[in-house]
Amino acid sequence: MPSTFAPSTADLVVIGGGVVGLALADAWLTRNPTDSVVVYDKEDHLAAHASGRNSGVLHAGFYYAPDSLKARLTRDGNRMLKDFCLERGVALRETGKVVVTTSEEQLPSLMTLFDRGQANGVELELIDESGLAELEPLARTVGNALWSPNTAVASPAGVVEALAERVRERGGRVVLGNAVTGAGPGWVMSVLEGRVAAGHVINAAGLYADTVAHWFGFGQDYRMLPFKGLYWYGNWKPGRLQRHVYPVPDPRNPFLGVHLTVTVDGRAKIGPTAIPALWREDYGGTGGMRGNELWDVVRSYPRFLTSKHHDVPGLLRAELPKYSRSYLVKQAAALVPSVRPQDFTERGKPGVRAQLLHVPSGKLEMDFVVEGDSRSTHMLNAVSPAWTSSLAVADYVVEGIVSA
Repeated sequence: MPSTFAPSTADLVVIGGGVVGLALADAWLTRNPTDSVVVYDKEDHLAAHASGRNSGVLHAGFYYAPDSLKARLTRDGNRMLKDFCLERGVALRETGKVVVTTSEEQLPSLMTLFDRGQANGVELELIDESGLAELEPLARTVGNALWSPNTAVASPAGVVEALAERVRERGGRVVLGNAVTGAGPGWVMSVLEGRVAAGHVINAAGLYADTVAHWFGFGQDYRMLPFKGLYWYGNWKPGRLQRHVYPVPDPRNPFLGVHLTVTVDGRAKIGPTAIPALWREDYGGTGGMRGNELWDVVRSYPRFLTSKHHDVPGLLRAELPKYSRSYLVKQAAALVPSVRPQDFTERGKPGVRAQLLHVPSGKLEMDFVVEGDSRSTHMLNAVSPAWTSSLAVADYVVEGIVSA
């Protein structure tokens, strides 16, 4: 039954209370402080999915093609999220990041990243082996490495909780434990609050963004293809690893490879993987498994496996063995030789990446994908680094809605 206090109308309904959905509600209220805004999330607590299960790294924005939304919005989002953390008292650690090579063959790709950083207006420095030793003594590289001083780390859950609180302070409502069961132009139906007439609907449903978009007739060529990220924590003394240490990524796949990150409390963490998952909330065991989701994923794989845009066989060969902790940790040892499997035995909370697949071409979308009209907006591919970019993404999207 609908809640006694449920409104019959709202100027804006946001479906999905992750970092992107909350940032969108926040940005809307900044521009329209008297509007009625409500965020619906199906979970009974915040940061239950990707927004609370990521590495917490604030990326600088040098990975992405200069003409992409990711390039612009990650650079701006990094600055905005740091300011937000300082303003709201969210834990933030200014670690910086080094990108290292494991062979001379990777040096041209390293230079491509450096050139992208220059084109994107991101502060980035090309350093040699001695420069790396000064910045992060535990890391190793062949010839050169990159130093990104603006990369940092914050508490993922802390950011989400602080953002929800600011939405509430600005007059918005965040309704948890309230699954949306249907929606269309001008209306949203939810378990707790029944049918609400909505002036505008924003779909920020993460792993289910394609499903919600299809209700409105958007995103018909897209389907979500989930990838599981596993993490392992080290028993090292906090602060032993000072910087994030990343490999040179494979440009044919939208994943950054196994890396070592430093948490806000100084711990070393290895991950994530990018292992193909069989359902959307595949966090381990059979919890959250739904037959229709399993079918959706399975029927998508033939298009992905035959894609000319990605080295899918290579991706599978690289990722599936990472279910083994010792194998995963040994991959990280190529970047930081002192890493040993016996030091990384604490399992982190797994995450699932909501990666959008363009079904006709079999291509994984590398950039943010947003579709919509005057009645609804759909965040179809709010994928990494969407956590870093969330505030900038929200400003960009809301400005587009207001200006339309």
